[in-house]
Amino acid sequence: MRYAAIDIGSNAVRLLIADIIENNGSISFKKNTLIRVPLRLGDDAFLNQHISDKKAVYLIKSMQAFRNLMDVYKVQDYMAFATSAMREAKNGQEVVFRVKEEAQIDLEIIQGQKEAKIIYASHAEQTIDKSKNYLYIDVGGGSTELSLFSEGALYASRSFNIGTIRMLDNQDKEETWNEMHDFIRENTKTFKGISGIGTGGNINKLYKLSEEKNDVPMSFNKLKTLYNYLNSFSLKDRINVLGLNQDRADVIIPACEIYITVMKWAGIKNIYVPSVGMVDGIIQTLIEKNFPKIN
Repeated sequence: MRYAAIDIGSNAVRLLIADIIENNGSISFKKNTLIRVPLRLGDDAFLNQHISDKKAVYLIKSMQAFRNLMDVYKVQDYMAFATSAMREAKNGQEVVFRVKEEAQIDLEIIQGQKEAKIIYASHAEQTIDKSKNYLYIDVGGGSTELSLFSEGALYASRSFNIGTIRMLDNQDKEETWNEMHDFIRENTKTFKGISGIGTGGNINKLYKLSEEKNDVPMSFNKLKTLYNYLNSFSLKDRINVLGLNQDRADVIIPACEIYITVMKWAGIKNIYVPSVGMVDGIIQTLIEKNFPKIN
């Protein structure tokens, strides 16, 4: 049995095809195929509040390819969600209609709160100590989702219009940063010893660059050192000397700034990076939908 997850983000679109495993009454999944296409819908959405015809055509072609792959892999169920860029584009629903008509994929534009819940559904916290306090930090191209939980229970969650593409386009607003600061301050003041859980492509890349051993958290100081190191290179040299992909080399700097700022405000000294994200949460959501008695 196979499920598929499609995440249409502000920087990239992703398809995850996962094998569903049933074992002694429990359901889990194993990643089979992951495809990422750097469309950068946010460049249109955040500057013009409109998805251009060119980007729409590229998105539809990507969805047609995803549809064909899902058919070849005999995917039995899927979910496709679009986040911040499509939320802000005034023609977002028009693009959704075209995706349905031309690629036969049902696409839903979701609000930030639902996006945070899906990311939380990835169950990244299962690999660490549930008795402690954690702040999920998921940084995307258009938004940052924060979810605080204590002893395995979700305490507070909110989405903010602060993201890497938005920052590169100078579309992040001071009042939104202030709102994030207030949210963190109000919801973390009663908790001590909060650790971070970082999800998203940028923190995964930063973790690899840190050369930490698997399951070992990255310290706040190491992240700051890594940020200073990366920022000492020009964009061209981050690509040619450090070997970063072109669509990663620019966004990784504002991503660092967001993670560092959130960790500083929350008093977080260490961040775990379990290599899960939106698509993992979508697969888990599918499992919970199709196996409600087990999950």
